[in-house]
Parts: sequence; structure tokens; C-alpha cells
Amino acid sequence: MTVDGALARVIRSAADRAATAGTERCDLCAAVLADGHPHLYDTDAAELRCVCRACSVLFASEEAGRYRLVPRRRLRLPPVDTAVLGVPVGLVFFVPHRDGSVSAQGPSPAGAMRWEVDAAAWRQLAGTVEQLASMAPDVEALLVNTVRGLDEHWIVPVDDCYRMIALVRREWRGLSGGGYVWSAVEQFFKELTERS
Repeated sequence: MTVDGALARVIRSAADRAATAGTERCDLCAAVLADGHPHLYDTDAAELRCVCRACSVLFASEEAGRYRLVPRRRLRLPPVDTAVLGVPVGLVFFVPHRDGSVSAQGPSPAGAMRWEVDAAAWRQLAGTVEQLASMAPDVEALLVNTVRGLDEHWIVPVDDCYRMIALVRREWRGLSGGGYVWSAVEQFFKELTERS
């Protein structure tokens, strides 16, 4: 290969990288992702992975190993008395895990706050609300919003919960959050209604 040919290839490669900079790619195969792409939960790393539709099909089965496909179910529930879970926060989500543990996370200006929830209390609550017993471990959450007089309870994919945490972190101003963060949270819940 000539020096000119090698230089042209490097220039093309740099141009291709620049053109696709900011383009989101599949974490498994590097394909360009469409808006609204699926997610996988990596059980080993306890993280979400952005994936293309083709890769998501590979992991749709429960026997797919360390990756679990995040479902798209959004189900609004009647009010649920979550006081038994002992988390004194009005905007929080609860995630049951395969090992029987349950975690609660809530947004803050610094990101997610996390608590461990008494597993027996969760089982007691799930015994009274049948939809909670049907939740897919690690990838679905009970999302609760009782802030500012609201009383919303949803079963949602965990990626919705992480979007909510990012929204609060991005919009928070000052000590109390400022006026815009709460209207943004209200809009987030309106969009859940539209997507369900």
C-alpha cells in the first residue's frame, strides 16, 4: 500500500468517526441505534446496555445468560400503600431482584439514592397487590410518585426509572429543586400515561 493510500484511509476513517460522533451504538455489536431502542440488563455488571433490535432478539429468552431483555410493559396501578416498605421518599422506585432482595432508589441532585428494602415486607405487599407478584426481577420496577399531592403508582421498565433519575438531576436547581424540576416530573408521568 502506498503512503498516499494509507493516508487517504486514515482521513476517511477520521471523517467517518466524526460523522458518527454523537450517534448512539449498540453495546454488543456497535450497530447504529434508532431512537427508542431496546435495553438489556447485564446481571454481572448490574448495568443497562443499549442494544439494537437484532441483538435484543438474541436475549429475549429467560435462558439467555447474563443479559435480560428489559420489557416494555407500563401498567398504572391503583394507589399502593408502600409505607410497609419503610422508604420515606415521595418519588422512588422499587426493584425486586432474582436473589429475593429488593432495592429502592430515588432521584437526587447528585444522582440515585439507594436503599435495601426488607424482603419480607416486599413479599407481604406483593401478596396484597397481585400485579407486583408478576414483576420481572431486575428489569421491572414499582415506580411511586406521591410528591406535591400526587398518588401515582406504576409498574415500568427499569430504563424508565433511570430516565426519571437523569431528568431530576438535570433539572434540579438550588436546595429544594426549584420550580421547573417538579413540572418536569409531572410531564414525565403524563408521558408514561401516553406510552402505556
